[in-house]
Amino acid sequence: MVDKARLDQMLSNLLDYVAVLERLAPTPEQEFLRNSDRIGNAKYHFVIAIECCIDVANHIIASEDLRFPRDNADSFAVLVDAGILAEDLREPLRSMAKFRNRLVHLYWEVDDRKVHEYLRTSIADLNRFVRAIADRFHE
Repeated sequence: MVDKARLDQMLSNLLDYVAVLERLAPTPEQEFLRNSDRIGNAKYHFVIAIECCIDVANHIIASEDLRFPRDNADSFAVLVDAGILAEDLREPLRSMAKFRNRLVHLYWEVDDRKVHEYLRTSIADLNRFVRAIADRFHE
């Protein structure tokens, strides 16, 4: 059984991280690319937001005795396969896990334009993840 207090804390933290990303998202690309503080802030908050999603997924997987994921990206596929997340979140969340790995392990190869693109396109997926988990485990 999912520990709702722990899950609530993780989701609350995730919403805080997403709020920072949402404040950065409207920054025009050229302004963003000229500001190393904004770039660093976005990268850090993407890492912890995505890591938080992975932690939430793995908490649910362990609590609900679902199949063990092959890697972090597969954690989201497990939740989709179990009917906890919608099918149309499978690839966006898997891609985000891979983006997180690039930010953490291949940081020197990260194109800052890609970070800005993620700011414009991926925040909605993070919010959908939060809503899906909250709706499912707070009935």
